[in-house]
This record gives sequence, C-alpha cells and structure tokens, in this order.
Amino acid sequence: MKLVFIGPPGIGKGTYAKMLNQRYGIPHISTGDIFREEIAKGTELGLKVKQYVEKGLLVPDEVVIEVVKKVLQSPMCSKGFILDGFPRTLRQAEELDKIVKIDVAFLFEAPVEVIVERVSGRLVCPKCGAIYNISWKPPKTPGICDVCGTPLIRRKDDEPEVVRERYKIYKQTFAPVIEYYRGKGVLIEIDAARDATLVVADVERILIEKGLIVKT
Repeated sequence: MKLVFIGPPGIGKGTYAKMLNQRYGIPHISTGDIFREEIAKGTELGLKVKQYVEKGLLVPDEVVIEVVKKVLQSPMCSKGFILDGFPRTLRQAEELDKIVKIDVAFLFEAPVEVIVERVSGRLVCPKCGAIYNISWKPPKTPGICDVCGTPLIRRKDDEPEVVRERYKIYKQTFAPVIEYYRGKGVLIEIDAARDATLVVADVERILIEKGLIVKT
C-alpha cells in the first residue's frame, strides 16, 4: 500500500505511522527524519539542507523531491510505504504522482487547542532522543529520561505560541495539497482528537475495506 499522511504539526502522524509499521511492516518515510540524519552524517545532501534549515527556510521542492524519489525507488519501499511530511506543496504532490500512484491520502484533523495541549506537554531527551509527555507518558522520575538519565527539555517548537503559529501556516500552505487529493478521490479525513489507538483502528478499518491490508 502507498499512503500519504497529512496533518498539522503535533497531530500525531509519526505516532500513527510507527504503530502501523510495527503491525504490518510498512516503511515509515519521514522527510524530516531523513534530513536530520543526513545533516548529522555531514553528507553532501545534509550540508545542502543545513543551509536552509539554519536560516529557517523551507528546503526547496527540487531537493525534497530528489530525496523522496531516491527513497521510494529503493528496495525498502517495493511493497509500499507511509509518507509523512511529504508532499508539502502542490508541485510536490504532482511530482509524486509521476513517481508512484498513491492509494490513500489520510488527512488527520483536530482542534488547534487539542494539538497545543498535546505538544506543549511533550518532553525530549537531548541525548538519546526519547520522547515523553507529562499527561500520558511521563518519565518515571519527573524531568529525567528513563533510558539514559539525562535531564529532559521542551523544544522551542513545542511552546504553545509557536504551535499555534505553525498550525496557522499549515492551514494556509496545505490547502492546495488537500484539495488536490480530494479532487483525485483518494482523500480520507480522520478525527485525530481521540486516543491514538482509536485513530489507528479507523485507519486499519479503511485499509481493510479497500483491500490494502488483510484483517488479522
């Protein structure tokens, strides 16, 4: 199956994709993860991407498309994938269609205050990358990583005012992409204001109905 996950920052796309990956082995392709990995490795692509990230600019379409095309054409994605963080623009959506045919584009939605509450409670370990949430996944010792004992931090991107601004930008920039997939008849909207297990259950039900996965 070839899926696209669309939704504002903090809606839970990565969580849903990882849950489906664990159950069905579908590769979770996050452009953000790919870029961070390349930057950490200091590759040619990483250095190119870093120039834009450090200036707070979006990585140009041609660079993103090149990266995604390379990943989707690799053996890892021969039986399908979940794209998270791509496409972000109408051009990217159109170019993706030239690479592969998308089965379903899932649009995850929730009120902005629900997202703010989720994200502002998030704590991250700066050493090992473990993620916690003070509401539903708190560390055993407040403020300390369970895995490596490092003091946890809240990322600047997770501050409530930043989350609201990112949500506003998402609404503006993603409208053409959403309408593009709606026009193609592959867009399905999912209520993501609920617990992640219920959201993923909805996704699974739809994929089973479409014959993309077999009920287990």
